[in-house]
Amino acid sequence: MAKALNAQAAAAYAVAQIIKNGRSLSQTLPEAIGRLQHPKDQALTQELCYGSLRWWPRLTLIISQLLQKPLKPKDQDIHALLIIGLYQLEYMRIPAHAAVSETVTATNALGKQWAKGLVNGILRTFQREQESLAAEVAKDEEASCAHPRWLLERLKTAWPEQWRTIMEANNNRPPMSLRVNQCATNRDSYLQSLANTELAAHPAPYATEGITLEQAVAVERLPGFEQGMVSVQDTAAQLAPGLMALQPGHRILDACAAPGGKTCHLLESCPDIDLYALDQDPERLTRVEENLARLSLNATLITADAGEPGQWWDGKPFDRILLDAPCSATGVIRRHPDIKLLRQTDDIDKLVQQQQKLLHALWLLLRPGGILVYATCSILPQENTQQVMNFLEQQQDASEIQIDEDWGHYQTAGRQILPGEDEMDGFYYACLVKA
Repeated sequence: MAKALNAQAAAAYAVAQIIKNGRSLSQTLPEAIGRLQHPKDQALTQELCYGSLRWWPRLTLIISQLLQKPLKPKDQDIHALLIIGLYQLEYMRIPAHAAVSETVTATNALGKQWAKGLVNGILRTFQREQESLAAEVAKDEEASCAHPRWLLERLKTAWPEQWRTIMEANNNRPPMSLRVNQCATNRDSYLQSLANTELAAHPAPYATEGITLEQAVAVERLPGFEQGMVSVQDTAAQLAPGLMALQPGHRILDACAAPGGKTCHLLESCPDIDLYALDQDPERLTRVEENLARLSLNATLITADAGEPGQWWDGKPFDRILLDAPCSATGVIRRHPDIKLLRQTDDIDKLVQQQQKLLHALWLLLRPGGILVYATCSILPQENTQQVMNFLEQQQDASEIQIDEDWGHYQTAGRQILPGEDEMDGFYYACLVKA
């Protein structure tokens, strides 16, 4: 891998790391981009990664139809390269001859010259047989929906009326949403700044500081980004501070805080709070620190496991706790299509246990009359409504504050936003008060 890579080879390297080692695209893509021969290929590499992962179940079925025998486990990079080749031919406007040529060339940089003929042959055959292959895809629900079978089954069970809409939203590109820093400006003024730089945008319906761009752009093009006037954040994630009834002087815990979007938003919403941002991953906590610095905000950062308060808590109760719990991330697949490969059905029970542990541990840290907001970017009831209902049954001093809002869907506990609704990601919120 010492060789400089073209976009196709870089994308194949990034995707192969996901398949082989279970790493996330956010980890592997920066490495791949760092090995590009031409920095101008960065956007193309990103598109090849995201697109091929978005349509992975579909393209994998096609590859299985075209390969005479499966590739060896050590050749996952060639499997990824074939998927990337198909993605270009089926979904991108790159001329077919250029897509085939560059994908074949990528075998050299990957050190797999033996695969040149294989890659060329598979892509050429796909071009000739595209119509019959599409008919095969149509017969297979997993491939035609581009979702793993386990997830389709869970979606059908949880959302029998909406599962198709959810699936389609997951396969679409997400919008780029912004959060205006109300300590620095206001939404109307910032919308005017965007208009002045010829960036079309409109206000988000439920997030009072939220803006949605008509087209995604590099953050460098956003007026005042470096000066802290605005942040990139989905509008569903911007609803948390409005549920917390923040008051100056409140002692606040943002558990599982990284990368810090909600941490910063809490401080922007009510600057005179005493906020503690906790995460067990020191690298991810560095991102919280960077975001706070860019926005000129202050918080106390703690590297620790939120589920083990005995290791870090000073004994002083919190007025408010935000638990943005680790979850399946099934509400943000459109932003993180690698979830289709990384997440397995067995993960859900483990996550439910982890969420349960965090809820019970952090509840002890809340003062009487205090509020805990439980949030996930999942759309599975086991992690959301059922989790909160079980907690309320077990915790005698806990009761729910109903969320009286128009966004999302009313649940027996909390509210659920489904992917794509009002341009938002899939998100769940519940508000719990301590007697």
